Amino acid sequence: MAEAAQQPAQPESGVVEPTQPGLAAGGNVTAAQRSRIAREAARGGTPTEKATSLLGLLVFVGVAWLLSVNRSAVRWGVVVWGLGLQFTFAVLILLTRPGRAFFDALNGVFVALLGYTNEGASFLFGNLVRPNVPVGPAEGPFGAVTAVGTWANTGALFAFSVLPTIIFFSSLMTLLYYVGIMQFFVRIFARLMVRTMGTSGAESLSAAGNIFVGQTEAPLLVKPFVKTMTNSELHAVMTGGFATVAGGVMAAYVGLLVAFFPDIAGHLIAASVMSAPAALAISKIMYPETEESVTRGEVKIELEKTDANAIDAAARGASEGLGLALNVGAMLLAFIALLALLNGLLGWVTG
Repeated sequence: MAEAAQQPAQPESGVVEPTQPGLAAGGNVTAAQRSRIAREAARGGTPTEKATSLLGLLVFVGVAWLLSVNRSAVRWGVVVWGLGLQFTFAVLILLTRPGRAFFDALNGVFVALLGYTNEGASFLFGNLVRPNVPVGPAEGPFGAVTAVGTWANTGALFAFSVLPTIIFFSSLMTLLYYVGIMQFFVRIFARLMVRTMGTSGAESLSAAGNIFVGQTEAPLLVKPFVKTMTNSELHAVMTGGFATVAGGVMAAYVGLLVAFFPDIAGHLIAASVMSAPAALAISKIMYPETEESVTRGEVKIELEKTDANAIDAAARGASEGLGLALNVGAMLLAFIALLALLNGLLGWVTG
């Protein structure tokens, strides 16, 4: 256990956690802080910051063109439509009242789902899912009691709260795919990109799927077509996977940041939606299409069902999420330790 601090008794029942610097009790943002964050977001940046963002976009397009395998074959209409869809999504999501309301609602859904995740995690880990654990006099036979107690910061919030989020969302997304809900939304985005950008159905489906799931799950939407895909389509599938965030990992980010940015879920979802057409545009610059695709102009989802029922689907999703969560934890442990080692070596070499 880390350092412990004495906390005064509270008049209401239950124990109130110690306040973290800059946050309200329990890690929540105060009304004043929430108002300040909203004002800063509404400003949208200075003209210089906006010009810098536009310049960055042009630089990325230029670098992609320099790295292109066939610069003369680049179809700039596809690129313009891809970037245009990105800006269109941004305007609809961030600058229109219905768009903001819709993504505010999605933000609320994400935050509520995080609460359900904590229910499952609390069943397994108890108070360890909270950053501050009551110990000593504040811990009674039935949990925390109203008393002058001692708190300990376990420092294990990521392991016991964030990683379980990946498992739950993986199970939830697998269940939604089983009942056919996710295919409905994926098909809408895929058809929009096919009709505007002129990309093939297979690569558009994969890009749209990456909005909601990860790099390993999205290609399953186009599994029957993988063996006949062109090199350009395969490159687009890989690019879309790297450009977006899996639903479980996104939920983990929300769990980490929601205390500081209450509407972070809406922003992350918006970024994932906007990244899908942009990923296709960049992919078509770096590896332009020079062959004829067998799925050009059509959107057809053929997702093989291997689960016996909904419970089987949810269980399979949980198992896959467990593997992902363990990988995330292992990678963080290894690379943070390696960076610390490198930092120590540099300090030793430089004196």
